Order: sequence, then structure tokens, then C-alpha cells
Amino acid sequence: MSRTETASDTFTVVVNGKPEHTRARSLQAWVDALGTPPQAVATAVNGQFVPRALRGEQPLAVGDTILTFQPIEGG
Repeated sequence: MSRTETASDTFTVVVNGKPEHTRARSLQAWVDALGTPPQAVATAVNGQFVPRALRGEQPLAVGDTILTFQPIEGG
């Protein structure tokens, strides 16, 4: 851990019902940390769907609930 990083940089969110520690301050940063293509996962925060284009604008805070699911495509 560098001098500028501390344990307090991490906080807990709930992902699909399980607590998870993260440093991501936005949903986009959290998705990027997954290491999967962003289009491969659909997301909701605190019960509200978050479109892929708006993930960077969705902040994350202590105790937020993130749901991930496979996006449904077609018509």
C-alpha cells in the first residue's frame, strides 16, 4: 500500500447479496475492475437500473447495493 493509499480508501458495498470491499468511487470504475467487457453485464444500484452510458455518473457509497445481470438483447 502506498503512502497515499490507506485502508480507509476501501469501503463496503453489497454485490448480488454479498458484501464486497472496493475502492471504486463510480459504478464505471467498479465495472472496469471486474475485468469483463462492460457490455457483458447490466447493472442496477440500489434497485435502479443504470444504463451503460451513465455508469460513470453513478457514484458509489458505503452500503450501496449493486446488482449485476446478463443484459437482454433482441426485439
